[in-house]
Amino acid sequence: MTRPDPRKTAALSAALSGAVDLGALKARADAARQATNAPAPAAAAAAENGSAPWIVDVSEASFQAVVEQSLQVPVVVLLGASYSPESQQLAASLTRFAQSSGGSWILARVDLEQSPRIGQAFGVQSVPTTVAVAAGQPIDAFAGPLADEELSAWIARLLDALRERLPGIRAGEARATAPIEQEIIEDPLIVAAEEAFERGDYTAAQGYYEQILAVEPANELAKEGLAQAKFAERAEAVDPAVIAKADGALDDIDAQLAAADAQVAFQQVEEAFKRLVDTVRRVYGDDRDRVRQHLIGLFELFPADDPRVAAARRNLASALY
Repeated sequence: MTRPDPRKTAALSAALSGAVDLGALKARADAARQATNAPAPAAAAAAENGSAPWIVDVSEASFQAVVEQSLQVPVVVLLGASYSPESQQLAASLTRFAQSSGGSWILARVDLEQSPRIGQAFGVQSVPTTVAVAAGQPIDAFAGPLADEELSAWIARLLDALRERLPGIRAGEARATAPIEQEIIEDPLIVAAEEAFERGDYTAAQGYYEQILAVEPANELAKEGLAQAKFAERAEAVDPAVIAKADGALDDIDAQLAAADAQVAFQQVEEAFKRLVDTVRRVYGDDRDRVRQHLIGLFELFPADDPRVAAARRNLASALY
């Protein structure tokens, strides 16, 4: 896409400054509202608001209210039509830029099929036409679409030129750069599981996490919580003497699993992992799979990038293959 000829853009801006009769448009809009008991301009503009307060779809009745806001911030008036693909393309780009503007400028979208008098007031010759209005008067304009980078630069130049004259620009820019506080909506099942865990009801906690995973199998928080609850239930009943027992009975699978749990509970993580990897090397069939699954369950108690887990995974792979 090529940028419109700057000479034509300048000529369009100059022509608009003499052609726009906003006063006549306002008078017609006031008369129409009085005849139909329509809302006041500000209310009408709000009613036709887009996805943000500074993105407005305007009609002839509400247009003047939007223009009046140009005393505070620039108003970028997009004069387009639904039958025009270029209008839709430009509208999408301007809307995206306006959404992140914080209200440092207002986008006023006009459908000339519905509001032809606005186009007549601006002397529009083709669609889309975009006009920048400040302090109630058009100050710049271009016809046709622009590439996004050119459009962004045009908006930036507009704000730079008017920042010292229009007080709302800086306030809008501050809003645009302020951190957004997002409301955190907690899953009631997660909350219930955490509360059950805190009071030591590990069976109930497992039940809540399993309900979540039945619907969301990939829910990492629920997976982690379930692993923690299962381990906490086992660790609560562990006898520290089982470590010595397991050391003296290497073929006792139950003792090896319980001893690994005890070692993890006592922060002897690497020793626990080594115990089970060594057990995998000694046993076969269902016993080997049982030990492997238990070890993987212990891995899930730790961050995936824990170096102890990474080393144990490599050792397990070596033991299996």
